[in-house]
Amino acid sequence: MSKKHPNYDTFKQSLLEYIRGKRYEPLTEKALFQKLNITPKFQALCKMILNDLIAEGVLELQGKTIALQGPPRELMSGTIRVHVKGFGFVEPDHPSQHPQDIFIPKHLTDGAVDGDKVEVEINLASISEKGPEGKVIAVLERSRTHVGATIHHLGPKSIAYAYSPLLGASKFVAVKSKKKIQVGDRVIIKISDWGNDQEGPEGEISHFLGHISDPSCDIQCAIEEFDLRSTFPPEALEQTAAWGDTVPKTELKNREDLTDLEAVTIDPETAKDFDDALSILKNPKGGYHLRVHIADVAHYVPAGSALDNEAQKRGNSTYFPGYCLPMLPHELSDQLCSLQPNVIRLTVSVLMDFDSAGTLQDYRIARSFIKSAKRFSYEEAKEVLDGTLKSPHLEQLQWMVELCHLLKAKRFERGSIDFALPDLVILVDEKGHPTGTHRVEYDITHQLVEEFMLKANEIVAKHLADKGKPVLFRVHEEPEQKDFDEFFAMARSLGFSLPHKPEQRDIQALFEKAKQTPHASQLAVSFIRSMNLALYSPRNVGHYGLALENYCHFTSPIRRYTDLIIQRLLFDQEGKDLAIDAIAEQCSLRERVSFRAESSVKLLKKLRLMEHWMKEDPTKIHPAVVTKIKPFGLYFDISHLMLEGFLHISELENDYFIYNASQNALVGRASGKIHSVGEILEVRPLTIDLIILESTWELVLPKKQRRRPR
Repeated sequence: MSKKHPNYDTFKQSLLEYIRGKRYEPLTEKALFQKLNITPKFQALCKMILNDLIAEGVLELQGKTIALQGPPRELMSGTIRVHVKGFGFVEPDHPSQHPQDIFIPKHLTDGAVDGDKVEVEINLASISEKGPEGKVIAVLERSRTHVGATIHHLGPKSIAYAYSPLLGASKFVAVKSKKKIQVGDRVIIKISDWGNDQEGPEGEISHFLGHISDPSCDIQCAIEEFDLRSTFPPEALEQTAAWGDTVPKTELKNREDLTDLEAVTIDPETAKDFDDALSILKNPKGGYHLRVHIADVAHYVPAGSALDNEAQKRGNSTYFPGYCLPMLPHELSDQLCSLQPNVIRLTVSVLMDFDSAGTLQDYRIARSFIKSAKRFSYEEAKEVLDGTLKSPHLEQLQWMVELCHLLKAKRFERGSIDFALPDLVILVDEKGHPTGTHRVEYDITHQLVEEFMLKANEIVAKHLADKGKPVLFRVHEEPEQKDFDEFFAMARSLGFSLPHKPEQRDIQALFEKAKQTPHASQLAVSFIRSMNLALYSPRNVGHYGLALENYCHFTSPIRRYTDLIIQRLLFDQEGKDLAIDAIAEQCSLRERVSFRAESSVKLLKKLRLMEHWMKEDPTKIHPAVVTKIKPFGLYFDISHLMLEGFLHISELENDYFIYNASQNALVGRASGKIHSVGEILEVRPLTIDLIILESTWELVLPKKQRRRPR
């Protein structure tokens, strides 16, 4: 046998890809062949290939096992995403060659910032739990020339140092200004030198945005800091104005008239962009006729138009406390596209028929128009269902609840997990001052809307796939069991029993039990953090979290560009040159940027509120629950504010605490005191830093346990 064998190169590539994979551990030749299902017919060829690779120095024998030789490295280009803590991940330019993101430790970023195009040297022998590791060896293209920042401290010779959310707390930008600078000034800096791993960036102040003491500029600063688009180009506004503010009768001729249906919307109290409306009928045999009506945004935003180009650049709407930065102009998002009550609106309707067990029997997708009969807030709909508020729509809401329970049961059978996480709304006044919080429980009204939207999204994704059309799937890859090790350890430490290798049903049972305990939210957050991020892709790998084979986003076209694309694909309004890969990547990126911007403002508002409480009562104590144990300390959550805090081991009781890995606990060497996940503490804030968004805390102890002054 020679290297001329027609399958030589194919098998060589397959063997190398597997051996260089993230989870490969040295195997014997026999075990390797079993893993790759290599038939006896090709085993002689594969033995020769392995011997050649050993001779070439690519592989080596470690006893009887086959392993990579030395620290193999290769170069790759891609886009770096930098975490606020300084480390990053590089998304490869060519995913087919490098399917995994490359983890870049904090000290190996070489001055690259979020969004930069970089060249990376990959160390294929260094595979951490975060994936392949590498280092940035060159910045090929900067993603921006300016950053938003806040002056953190003043230095000598008119130099000031600024904190930028983009760069994180690991780097401060050295800046000069012709105007007087003070700590807390919020500025835009033009970068002249990005620095490197040893030296920070330098730049000049371009303009001032305000001061950290003024909450009215929080949102505008976030828009600048995260480079969000806040104004619409004149062409897009002209196109919007041309539609007017009502639906002309001529637009209704080729649509299905569904105005006789009792359609209602159910949304948050503060919502203005109503993407979806619902109507339902129950037949005498117990089946249900559910209609999900989605605003027909594709009608108003033609492919390739000025509005479309701007919507694609934004990717989605961004929601801040008390303010929405929309994907579409307000005249469309809040008016003509919004399914307001008692007015004609253009829609795309998914008409579904279910039997009495909640099994889908038939569906149809139609361009339609409706007239919503009622705009419910979640709270109002719940009051109607509870009997504390009268409504002519009571029976319809009750039918929706019935079908919701049936669909939830089917989703549970598939393996989907029901988290039912509450949400915290931060209340602000007209000047941006946080005035308090409102905890929104994930009650039955939220659940029924979610179930119906999930079903509509699933139907549309499968409908397009069956027709052979391109689809922007919402995908969520299945994680490896080892990715959940920390979560499983936490669950066991809270007293939940799990088998050695839990399966999906075990995890479902865990969350069902957790609903009866105070730990439900804590477990859900930890579980979600253990999983991969969901993203958009034209390649369908399914959605692990929802246990669905086909899933896309279709039901929110006012606020998500992907949903708008799906609408166009349904009715052949997209051209053949649709760059679906680029759109998927762009929308996934914009979603992450919006999330970071939203989280930044929410955290700042929470810290402002905590600072206000401190000034009102410096002795105020807050209950907290321990969420993570580390060798160096513990993390906790202030549940009424959903705010994370940290205590170093030196800040605990008057003892020396040692980390016990088997217990996932901190144990006092002298006292035997144990700190573990789920423990309830009492804490008090010591300092609030609004500039770098950090807080410090002290543990409040009974008087007899307090430390003696040193």
